[in-house]
Amino acid sequence: MGQICSGDKLVMEHNNSPGNISFDLENCNFKVTFDCILQKMEKIREVIAYKNYFVDFLTKQPIKVQNKIFKIIEAIETLERIPTTYLKLISGTNGLYEARIQLGTDIWRVFCFFDKGKLVILLNGFQKKTQKTPKKEIERAINLMNEYYESRK
Repeated sequence: MGQICSGDKLVMEHNNSPGNISFDLENCNFKVTFDCILQKMEKIREVIAYKNYFVDFLTKQPIKVQNKIFKIIEAIETLERIPTTYLKLISGTNGLYEARIQLGTDIWRVFCFFDKGKLVILLNGFQKKTQKTPKKEIERAINLMNEYYESRK
């Protein structure tokens, strides 16, 4: 993984994947962008990360897991109807979703939500080790989502 700094933007390049992660240092906003290699797919929604929570999680994962996460995010960006195997609403929350990543028997989750319908905001992620998603992880994601909306006022 390399870093390219240009002005107030930092782009992290991942050599083994079709994705880039960039963020605006001044505003602490991240943007994850992906290039479709196998076929040209039109993006129907934009995916960005709120502050550094997602990038911190992503960069700690092995390359194979990062590549799988990039593929799931690409599906979120390009598919009109996203299968629940990739993205699922967490019941009892006000619009919080989990992006679902599985590699072999290992499972990871990245929390996210929609803002204005076509913008997906990525929050924190974690490796799932139990059948049920831990409440503390959901509560953390809800707090981050509320923080995001408060900062938009």
